Amino acid sequence: MANTVVCMTQDREQAEKIVSALRDGNFSNAGISVVLPDVAPSQALQPVEDNKSAEGAAIGAGTGGVIGGVLGWLVGIGALTLPGIGPLLAAGPIVAALSGAAVGGTVGGVAGGLTGLGFSDDEVNRYLGRIKEGHALVAVHSDDPAELARARDLFVRFGGEIVTPSSAGEQPQAA
Repeated sequence: MANTVVCMTQDREQAEKIVSALRDGNFSNAGISVVLPDVAPSQALQPVEDNKSAEGAAIGAGTGGVIGGVLGWLVGIGALTLPGIGPLLAAGPIVAALSGAAVGGTVGGVAGGLTGLGFSDDEVNRYLGRIKEGHALVAVHSDDPAELARARDLFVRFGGEIVTPSSAGEQPQAA
C-alpha cells in the first residue's frame, strides 16, 4: 500500500474528472486503476488485453459499445461481471485480480486484489458494496512518493474520499 493512494468517488462522472486530471498532470496511464459499476452491462464480458487506440476507445462497455473519452485512455480497460457485485468496468493494475475473479466466478479474486493493496476484509466488503451502489474506486500506483503526494492532492481537490488501510473512511481535506 505504500506505493498506492486510493480514493472513492461519488459516481462515474467524478471518477472521470479525476482520471482526466491525472492524464493532464502527466501521470502514467499504466499506474492508474479504476473500478466502477457498468451501468449498461456489456455483452462482451472479457477484459481488453491491450488498448492501443489513438482515439482512446476500448471495446467492451455498454451493450457492445465502446468505452471512450478519458476512461478509454486507461490501460487494460474492460467489462466483466462478478457474482454478488454485478457488471463492472475496470482498468489498470487491479484488472488482473478482477479478471481472475470473473474467470473463477468468485468475488474472492476482487477481495484478494484489494487485500493485496493492504485493505482488511471489512474494508474490502465496504468498498465493494459502495461500488455496487454506484461509487467508483480510483487508485494511483507509483514508486515515487512525490507522485503519490500529487495524486492524493488531486483526489482531494476533486472531492474524492481518500481511503487507505490505516485511515479508511477519511474525509477529503479542504483544497
